[in-house]
Amino acid sequence: MMDIEDSAGAPITGNQCAVLGKPIRHSLSPTLHQAAYRALGLAGTWSYHRYEIDENHLGPFLSGLDSSWRGLSLTMPLKRTIQLYGLPSNMWARRLAVANTVVFDWDEPGIPGPAREHGLPLMRLYNTDVDGIDLAIRHAWQTAGADMRPQRHGMHALVIGNGNTAMSAIAALSQLTSPGGAVVRRITVAARHPEHNADIVALAEHRDNGRLSGIGIDVDIIVLDRVPETIADCDIVISTIPSRAADPIADALGEAGAMVHGTLLDVAYDPRPSALNRAWSQAGGLSIGGEDMLLYQAIGQVCLMTGRGAERWNGDQPAAMAEVDAPLEDAMREALLEALNG
Repeated sequence: MMDIEDSAGAPITGNQCAVLGKPIRHSLSPTLHQAAYRALGLAGTWSYHRYEIDENHLGPFLSGLDSSWRGLSLTMPLKRTIQLYGLPSNMWARRLAVANTVVFDWDEPGIPGPAREHGLPLMRLYNTDVDGIDLAIRHAWQTAGADMRPQRHGMHALVIGNGNTAMSAIAALSQLTSPGGAVVRRITVAARHPEHNADIVALAEHRDNGRLSGIGIDVDIIVLDRVPETIADCDIVISTIPSRAADPIADALGEAGAMVHGTLLDVAYDPRPSALNRAWSQAGGLSIGGEDMLLYQAIGQVCLMTGRGAERWNGDQPAAMAEVDAPLEDAMREALLEALNG
């Protein structure tokens, strides 16, 4: 393997996993996965590392791995780059061409191309971000009770941003159903340069060549400056833009003094709560921090990498709330909150 410092300081074991990306030092994935190993009785035989790897160094890093490696978590900028090396193996990894999870199959050769040329094993690619968003929202509804659940059957959602996470948010909204049977019928996407994502433009123009063609939801696009006049009427809002980038929206919401009725998920979790989370709660809405999405996507990764409950995450159906391993969830949530509050 390339001589790159493991910033998580994990020991070498017979079963190794890691998170890759750049920047990576502040990733909480090691906290979550190590807590999972303890809960599953795998501590000491499984370890989880953290390496700062960019697109140019991904291939050499993969070429240096041995058969002790079980899986990888991927963050930016690698979620699309990994497509060159692996086989998309669940619905959203295939449809979005974005994967945040790799599971190694050392009994099979790599796919044709760079993977096979460098003698790599088969790398199965999964997207757990979509279910992570879906489960974070459904958990919040379940916890809040009936008073905070959507009442309109045809919900209107707002997605702020238009990058890879925005695509996962749209996918999650397409499969989301409230406890009362409400579904999303319309999605508004707001971004500073919305035309930069051709897949979202294709959705808005009802063209059949986008990643999410055929989701059966009306999509329209607005510029970011129009969010304050739109946000209060939405049933669900998902902000996918970087930390503090949504602060002007929070300020505008507070200055308007309007009440909201919907659910907000801000995928950023530093600072926690975000200014947008605070403004939304103060206006009467149900607010969710990005740590819940982080938790649920990591639960999916743990299941896929260890094989414990992998069938709940590797198919083409949404992961069911009732199927999430409760003791595993509790252990990972406790470790995550301890890290965030420490």
